[in-house]
Amino acid sequence: MNKPTLNKALVLDVISAFARFYMAYIWIKAGLAKLGEHLSVTQTIKAYGIFTPEWSDYLANLIGPLEIAGGVLLLLGLFLRQSAVVGTIVLTLFMIGIAQAWGRGLGIDCGCFSVNPGDDAQVMNYIKTLLRDVFYVFLMVWTIWRPFKKFALHP
Repeated sequence: MNKPTLNKALVLDVISAFARFYMAYIWIKAGLAKLGEHLSVTQTIKAYGIFTPEWSDYLANLIGPLEIAGGVLLLLGLFLRQSAVVGTIVLTLFMIGIAQAWGRGLGIDCGCFSVNPGDDAQVMNYIKTLLRDVFYVFLMVWTIWRPFKKFALHP
């Protein structure tokens, strides 16, 4: 009797498709949450205690649209590897910001998917947030290693 075999290429394609499309969803969702919330995003960035008020304001103008752009690039399959490299770098920088806030004992909201810097109930669970971001980095690195090129406009 023949044992059923698992098609390795199909399994890798499924993982690659999940990585690409899930991270597209994550980037777009995070970016959309920041649109129209300039003051709240600025306050959230300032709460990390890394940037001056001027830089916080500048970054608040950029971060949402850039997250959406990164998600759209992944969704459409434009420059998949390059988009994933940039996403990996951005996630790593976010993780460094979160880790330094945790290390300094700051009780802040990460501002990732909702922006409400004044809500004390929104203090992030640092370990959970960092582990989530490690998973996101894994998906981005997977996309660098094995991008899902099906339905891609420019792999």
